[in-house]
Amino acid sequence: MNCLEFRREKLADPRRLTAEAQAHLSDCAACRGFAAEVDENEARLAEVLDVPVPEGLAERIVLRRKTQTRFSPRLGMLAASLVLTFAFGFQQWRDFSSQDYAKLAIEHVMHEPESFTTVRSADPELFRRVMHTFGGEMQASLGKVRYMKLCPVPEGTGWHIVFETEDGKLATLILIPAKRMKADSEQAQVGGWNAVARPGGQGFYAVITDSPDNLAKVDELVRQKVRWRG
Repeated sequence: MNCLEFRREKLADPRRLTAEAQAHLSDCAACRGFAAEVDENEARLAEVLDVPVPEGLAERIVLRRKTQTRFSPRLGMLAASLVLTFAFGFQQWRDFSSQDYAKLAIEHVMHEPESFTTVRSADPELFRRVMHTFGGEMQASLGKVRYMKLCPVPEGTGWHIVFETEDGKLATLILIPAKRMKADSEQAQVGGWNAVARPGGQGFYAVITDSPDNLAKVDELVRQKVRWRG
């Protein structure tokens, strides 16, 4: 098992690891640090349950009118998932004013492991339109888009994008609107993930990869192939 495979398994089910993953963990100091970060974030996720939601929100989502069919457990699970997703989104970015943009971007990626194994909205033209709306004019392709998703942030929604570069490496691009960075760039490393955040477009963007060398390459790729307005 390599480090990427371990990280995917750890993120998919943090409380259960296969024997192969346990063996890798005992031999890899970097992945032990990564596992510790995931466990800490799981504890933070548990705090989401204490985040108050508007009174009656669950009832408005779940309850049916008396003239409709009776309550569906499946609908209840969907409602609970919806509330938790948005509660976590706001909880995760609650310290946004700390200017720790790169670290927050990594934490966001760590809580969406499916972004590396799922193909979602992988349309190059949609990606181009999203970038244009955000304030980024594509000068050339970054690579093959594999995953695009809107995620909740305090100002509304931001984009979580995963693409594959020409050399087959996966990289994540996070677009966050309405926040201006005070610095020209910020970098962070958490649990083996590496990120750089830069001002651009309607707010700032962050590039996240699994190694410092890959980060430098993808960061330069984005800077060469995207012209940011604003």
